[in-house]
Amino acid sequence: MASAAAELTKAIDGIDTESFARAVQDEALRRLDAFTAGVKLYQASTREPRPPEPTVIWQSGSARLLDYGDGAEADDAAQPILVIPSLVNRGYVLDLSTDRSLLRDLAGRGFRPLLMDWGVPGTGERAYSLTDYITGPLQNAFDFVTADGAKPAVVGYCMGGNLALALSARNRGRVGALALLATPWDFQAGQEAYLPVLAAMAPALEAIIETLGVLPTDLLQAMFAGLNPDGVGLKFRHFATLPAGSPKAREFIALEDWLNDGVPLAGPVARECLFDWYLDNTPATGHWRVAGEAVDPGTLNLPTLVIVPNDDYIVPPEGAKPLARLVPGAHLKTVKAGHIGMVAGRRARSVLYTPLGTWLGEHLN
Repeated sequence: MASAAAELTKAIDGIDTESFARAVQDEALRRLDAFTAGVKLYQASTREPRPPEPTVIWQSGSARLLDYGDGAEADDAAQPILVIPSLVNRGYVLDLSTDRSLLRDLAGRGFRPLLMDWGVPGTGERAYSLTDYITGPLQNAFDFVTADGAKPAVVGYCMGGNLALALSARNRGRVGALALLATPWDFQAGQEAYLPVLAAMAPALEAIIETLGVLPTDLLQAMFAGLNPDGVGLKFRHFATLPAGSPKAREFIALEDWLNDGVPLAGPVARECLFDWYLDNTPATGHWRVAGEAVDPGTLNLPTLVIVPNDDYIVPPEGAKPLARLVPGAHLKTVKAGHIGMVAGRRARSVLYTPLGTWLGEHLN
């Protein structure tokens, strides 16, 4: 940044400071006005109804299994695919709209996608650790799917990929294939600018978790926004310029509604993710354990696909790519997309849906 500062100093040399300060203030106010206009427009916009929710075929506490293959697209013999989203955000980002739905796309290709919908942590679930989630509802849902001897594919998105990996490691021989989408493993790679901030925040975060029993949704949202501080202002200023009711405007509203429909994170899970995963990097160092057993990608022996979006600032590519080296025989595919755009953006079908569907068709019996 030193060279950029030197260039800036040279550029403003000789400019009247009062005029410069006034110009900066005017531009700041213009941007703030445009941002406010975008937020108000978003709040007042008409919402399109969400796609109908499929049949719930299993439930335990807040966790449910949604059968996206119960329609005409998939028959009873269709290969089941257990899809595991993150615990942090709601899973319907994988079914955002009728034409932005990984789950409905897979069903249309003849598979039977089953979404693990975590819901909002109930009273008992607020005390869940990652081990509790993996060995409890996730394992029970997997047992339900495999009761007839089926060997489903397991697909995990973001943090759901970590859960999918741990589940597959605990059920060797019972999983047909594994796909990890934007899944972090080395939690410190590409995060050098943020780790000192998280370390400084840790005592306050611990106090909040201890007091409330959860990490609140609003705090989670603020932390995600902090990864790209310019992003919130930019997106709402841009939204204010879109024609009302246009496809791009409708897409923005659907995605923003999902972003604002977050859920709190159970206290023990929040501690493990923030302090163990990020600050101590337990997965990459071999110290992440589930029910006392280390989660080791090197022990997997099944077809594995690792898809990494190159423009991901939530899960930097250098933190996700190691999984392709650690899982024996894994195939790495990098795509030009962001973390959310990969699953719900305008090019999601070409960058994710089709490559994933093709790979699953080639590697499932």
